Amino acid sequence: MTKYYEVGIISHETALVAVNAAIAEGQKQGVAISVAIVDPSMQLVVFAKADGATPHSAETSRRKANTAVSTKKKTGWMDDKLAIALPAAANNQLTNVPGGFPIKFDGKVVGGLGIAGGTVEQDAAIAQAVITAIGADTE
Repeated sequence: MTKYYEVGIISHETALVAVNAAIAEGQKQGVAISVAIVDPSMQLVVFAKADGATPHSAETSRRKANTAVSTKKKTGWMDDKLAIALPAAANNQLTNVPGGFPIKFDGKVVGGLGIAGGTVEQDAAIAQAVITAIGADTE
């Protein structure tokens, strides 16, 4: 019987680099975004919103990060039935809206990244750029 296991958690230094990369990438695309980084237990590590970000994007970015870390998958993969049922069952802490990516190093999920404020395509592209910028696993 295993008595315990170790969990990797994204450092605040890496999370800050990710947030700055996200806001910079959003600016390049002309999008004022909100960005959330959570640890594997869905606790917020870092959050920021660019000047001019929409109010609702703050919560959406957090839900995208939560979903990515808890499912260990990019958001947007659920079928229609699950995309409604899972958020309802999780008190709306989760979402299927694209723009959430798990943050992995050497195959280990250490956090979740959520980007909100642009189109779903822009949010996902910004998230992908952030993953690359911090040197995380791209798949």
